Amino acid sequence: MTRVCIPTAGDGGLQDTVGEHFGRVPSYTLVNVETGDVEVVSNTSEHFGGIGLPADILSKLGIDVLLCRGAGRRALDIFASKGIQVYLGADGSAEQAIARWQAGDLISATPGDACQQHTFHDPGKHSALR
Repeated sequence: MTRVCIPTAGDGGLQDTVGEHFGRVPSYTLVNVETGDVEVVSNTSEHFGGIGLPADILSKLGIDVLLCRGAGRRALDIFASKGIQVYLGADGSAEQAIARWQAGDLISATPGDACQQHTFHDPGKHSALR
């Protein structure tokens, strides 16, 4: 079973837009790619007044793959330590991000791909990774 997580910019779901920065999105859309089951989880991390780092929270949800626009070095390190594969350059809807990942169109993240800051001043930075 492969569980894929897509950070979503709104209430979540397959038609929601991929969020700009995975740690600051209001929701995460989780998809079991074998069964098609979809679950939406609210971001309860310290970025939203909660507890914990987003990468730690998501790893506890049993995800195998994260599809996102970008992530910081610390997050990439945490995901790698938990055995979670991160793919960069996702955009459009969550459903489109999954289709692009399945087609091999997203980039497998390396530490050199990490965002250097928490907020993006260049909104097109990660769309250039295609």
